[in-house]
Amino acid sequence: MEQLPQKTTPTFTATADGDTLLPGSSGDKSLLPSSTTGERKLEHVRLCLNEDVGGSGVTTGLEEYRFLHNALPELNFDDISLRTVFLGRELQTPLLISSMTGGSKATGAINSRLAEVAGRRGWALGVGSVRAAVERAELAETFRVRERAPGIPVIANIGAVQLSYGFGVEECRRAVEIAGADWLVLHLNGLQEVFQPEGNTGFGSLLGAIEKVCRALPVPVGIKEVGWGIDGETALRLYNAGAAFIDVAGAGGTSWSQVEKFRSTDPVRRAAAEAFADWGIPTAECIRGVRAAAPHGALIGSGGLKHGVDAAKALALGADLAGFGRSLLGPAVESEEALDRALAQVELELRIAMFGIGAADLSALRGTPRLLKRQ
Repeated sequence: MEQLPQKTTPTFTATADGDTLLPGSSGDKSLLPSSTTGERKLEHVRLCLNEDVGGSGVTTGLEEYRFLHNALPELNFDDISLRTVFLGRELQTPLLISSMTGGSKATGAINSRLAEVAGRRGWALGVGSVRAAVERAELAETFRVRERAPGIPVIANIGAVQLSYGFGVEECRRAVEIAGADWLVLHLNGLQEVFQPEGNTGFGSLLGAIEKVCRALPVPVGIKEVGWGIDGETALRLYNAGAAFIDVAGAGGTSWSQVEKFRSTDPVRRAAAEAFADWGIPTAECIRGVRAAAPHGALIGSGGLKHGVDAAKALALGADLAGFGRSLLGPAVESEEALDRALAQVELELRIAMFGIGAADLSALRGTPRLLKRQ
């Protein structure tokens, strides 16, 4: 079986004045002007494709679990169903393309590819932080994915810390409108902001601001981390503040302290980033902790998932949806066909894992006694 790429060489090409284009471009000079935020997002994509930005000394924790094989599953493989319901929406799969990018011509093209394939295959889709488009109207087109994916849930995204720097309900509403989104997610990325050269670190009294947005916005508002995880106690505080869902985005995948290390010109911060290479709560621990604290809360399990077996484990541990991020970025940059193959492979692996334990549908997978902790 073909494997998802472990590391993909980026196929961006640079024009003479430094603009960046996706593969297949002829050097069209009609690129949109970039805000500082948009330029940063493009740099993030380059680094995630080119550099080792995974944390070291920390894993997702999913490898600590294994499924007990069922030699007599008593079901037909073709009858296995991936259909589910999340926040009242019927979904073709329990799978999500996590928020990644947008804000420039090239990253907007990535969003278009993600939307096209996600819409065709029935995955939910998150876009990257829409802040750039809220600040610069000419960048809005790079986040407009609804026409390419009319039948799936789309999640708009804003950094929660921006609520301390002038953003409020109206800006969040605008982000939802720009993306044509069904839901909004506010991301928590405190450590990234500390290491980011232009970072915003005003996280004081943020919970009240989050609650105001959750209560006032006309669409469900969720909260996600970016790779260091959310524990059960914190998740419960967020649910109580009105969060409609939690995306744990646990450790074991991309470490944004390592991403920002490559961007920094400050030798002290670059060196300090190394001390945080193993920081974060493993994804499996996050899912278990949040589910224990909030048995009925809507929950997305993401953070370092590599294949459909990881998705099956995340769902069996208690997640309602399983989210994939950087493992899909390489295929998304390569071509629409490569991305379609990558998503198809995840779906197939998930179905095979369910068949292997005799789970005909997702309710059987989530309640399975066949997920065991390795000794």
